[in-house]
Amino acid sequence: MDKVAVVGAGSWGTAVASLAAARTETALWARRSELASAINDLHRNPDYLPDFELPGTLIATNDLEDAVTGADLVVMAVPSHGFREVFTDAAPHIQPGVPVVSLTKGIEQKTLSRMTEVVASVAPAHHEGSIGVLTGPNLVAEVVVGQPAASVAAFRDQEVAERVQRLFMGPTFRVYTNDDVIGCELAGALKNVMALASGMSDGLGFGDNTKAALLTRSLAELTRLGVALGGRPETFAGLAGMGDLIATCGSARSRNHRVGFALAQGRTLDQIVTEMRMVAEGVKTTGSVLGLAAKTGVDMPIATHVGLVLDGAITPKDAVLSLMTREAKSESV
Repeated sequence: MDKVAVVGAGSWGTAVASLAAARTETALWARRSELASAINDLHRNPDYLPDFELPGTLIATNDLEDAVTGADLVVMAVPSHGFREVFTDAAPHIQPGVPVVSLTKGIEQKTLSRMTEVVASVAPAHHEGSIGVLTGPNLVAEVVVGQPAASVAAFRDQEVAERVQRLFMGPTFRVYTNDDVIGCELAGALKNVMALASGMSDGLGFGDNTKAALLTRSLAELTRLGVALGGRPETFAGLAGMGDLIATCGSARSRNHRVGFALAQGRTLDQIVTEMRMVAEGVKTTGSVLGLAAKTGVDMPIATHVGLVLDGAITPKDAVLSLMTREAKSESV
């Protein structure tokens, strides 16, 4: 690949742009001109990764057309609530055969669409097999300092998946391929809801038994919904599912975990979100996930209770009691 464009200069977008810049010409689009200038002048992202030195070859710009024009790969690193608007502006400047990979782990609220579905709807002439995701247990703070990590490049076109794999794979960042785009993408979005629940559990002071039960039943929930929507069961047992669930639910570095923890400490959602510089996708995705569950008739008790807490209908402590006193069932249900 001669040029990669990364659209979105948040923490993960910047980290992925850094990985790409080690191999090829890379442009990083930032919405604000001040941030683009700071990245170019300081070789750091002062807003999201102030302590990490970026490659001198990475060029930032706030000109979206300039960033994506001529790119051999476009990486979308925009939060779900702004994804469609930004991609709509970028799409006319992207050739139909150019792979588009989403880093966004969310579901569009109004349409209940996955981000790859948004890409396909905005650019219907784009080759379906070249629209995919890069997803997995990838906490940014660990990836950027070179701690061993793994991810999944999921595309229906195996050749495209392997091209993306070769671009990002390195001695500390291992990339696997997968053709189950639906399963990989849904797993990344659904686990954010469960990370909110995990944060609440930790915030209430519960221990390892609680965490183990929560993670196991969370995996069962997201697998049920993911399979109902077209994903393969084995995908949810892999890096995109169980792997990402473990990392996000168990780490204080996870934004969604931090939100859940703060809610359990008695803070309001408005207070928490206002103070966060970065987007916690689970907050916006929970309602969308529950919409998909209602649409498919899939029972998701943990996600349902997370939604009730976010809406202020119950407290995290009451949610735990309600979940624990549900009707007895078989584990297979």
